[in-house]
Amino acid sequence: MRLLSFGLLGLALAVAPCHHAVAQDWPNRPVTMVVPFPAGAAVDTLARAVAHALSEDFGKQFIVENRAGAGGNLGGTAVAKAAADGHTWLFGTPAPIALNKFMYKGLAYDSERDFTPVILVAKSPMMITATLDFPAKTLPELIAYAKQNPGKVNVGHPGNGTLGHITSALIQQFAGVEMTHVPYRGSAPLITDLLGGQVNVAMDFMPTYLPLVADRKIRALAVTTSQRVAQLPDVPTVQEAGFREFEATAWYAIVAPTGTPPDIVSKVNNAVNAFLRSDKGKTILEQNSLQGVGGSPEDLKAFIDGERAKWRPVIEAAKITM
Repeated sequence: MRLLSFGLLGLALAVAPCHHAVAQDWPNRPVTMVVPFPAGAAVDTLARAVAHALSEDFGKQFIVENRAGAGGNLGGTAVAKAAADGHTWLFGTPAPIALNKFMYKGLAYDSERDFTPVILVAKSPMMITATLDFPAKTLPELIAYAKQNPGKVNVGHPGNGTLGHITSALIQQFAGVEMTHVPYRGSAPLITDLLGGQVNVAMDFMPTYLPLVADRKIRALAVTTSQRVAQLPDVPTVQEAGFREFEATAWYAIVAPTGTPPDIVSKVNNAVNAFLRSDKGKTILEQNSLQGVGGSPEDLKAFIDGERAKWRPVIEAAKITM
């Protein structure tokens, strides 16, 4: 029996995965970086820049794969169910990484249980924009118009449960107005319909909309940060419209399937931090009006915990369910 016990122990040790060995071998094939929204959005642009830098660092191709749909849940599910071997990562936003668990019934994954934090890459403001021919030229005018025309203002956002959706719901709740939510599968189709006049207003991440505001194709009504942003010094904040302490900041982070070897997580974390500090990284962030963050996986975990604590009561009060 003793010999049998030693034999079984030896077999178990032989077949058990060795994280150190896996990390030394990694990456041994192309790596997939899943973006849970369509190509062309701010998250996609930043993800491709990071993937290119990682490809150069590690000598294997990091491929961005767009899996859009269900407010980021399709991409989130794909990564949560993927092998935890360092060859699949999620480059996502608040919805699939933190907030969808509070809104979607029967979600196929639990972001708190199924993801391990890697790094908080960047932050950016949200922006409220409108078509040029829309009667309201400011956020207070939008609220007044919506009160006079309940349900007739169409507000587009990049998907149910996204921060654009939650921000829209929160503003309507605070202002006591009713507007019609129009969800899209990401920013690109939303912008197309905004330019075409199919929706009156959009609430979305700021970077994708800046060139359109600069070219006077759409109008910026407000930004959602506590202070005005340098790129749009003449655009007031939501707080200036009378919503005290209102703030909604978009963010972009990398997470991996739970169980991904810590050595591999550390390698990616170090490489992305180096990218954010590099001249090339700083240029890309500036071009896309993003604030680089970085830090450790523990920093990201603490940040996500704070975001969940902040937005959960808002979501529950607004009764946002999918």
